[in-house]
Amino acid sequence: LWPAAGSAPSSCTRWIPARTPIPTSSLRRRPVTSTKFIHNVKPECLDAYNSLTEEVLPKLHSDADYPCDLVGNWNTWYGEQDQAVHLWRFSGGYPALMDCMNKLKQNKEYLDFRKERSRMLLSRRNQLLLEFSFWNEPLPRQGPNIYELRTYKLKPGTMIEWGNNWARAIKYRQENQEAVGGFFSQIGELYVVHHLWAYKDLQSREETRNAAWRKRGWDENVYYTVPLIRTMESRIMIPLKISPLQ
Repeated sequence: LWPAAGSAPSSCTRWIPARTPIPTSSLRRRPVTSTKFIHNVKPECLDAYNSLTEEVLPKLHSDADYPCDLVGNWNTWYGEQDQAVHLWRFSGGYPALMDCMNKLKQNKEYLDFRKERSRMLLSRRNQLLLEFSFWNEPLPRQGPNIYELRTYKLKPGTMIEWGNNWARAIKYRQENQEAVGGFFSQIGELYVVHHLWAYKDLQSREETRNAAWRKRGWDENVYYTVPLIRTMESRIMIPLKISPLQ
């Protein structure tokens, strides 16, 4: 329990001390930008879509002429069905992103891929993301794992407060190496945060999340951040064969 605003703590309430804010500049990992793509696939085309994706995307990832790296590729297991999620990283920031985009416009194989892929899709959308500097860097890992993408839509003006709290709280979620990466939107729908987690399976997920509540300080993070949220969503995802995050 916590006291209501303006009230004094009683013997049965827990008093949460005031926080010292973290500067805005510390929230972002420079000069990295990331792009998240969500493709809603026609149900009858999902296998063909995955095969096409696994044939073409690794070529871009391994081509040194394209300043981009695959972070992960997944199909949604729990959440919106027949959906693919792709996460790309541009270590050179915006210049690398623009360089890659301009080169892809001249890449016939990629343009043919997009044309063929378009016949398989119901809809698609993307989002330009920045990485939280205090989160783990989303490096390749061996599997098998399942991945959870937790998406929080925050109240406008609360991103810094969210980052200040999670910068202190991320240490409570490292015991099983479950923290993969943390991102916030820069272009697209704004004030959106994505936290990416890895677990061995659903049972491991439950045990790991429950263990966090036994660590002193985790409850304070929840107390301070829940009021900042407008809506939240959880996706459980299975990595594709080509995903560096397995």
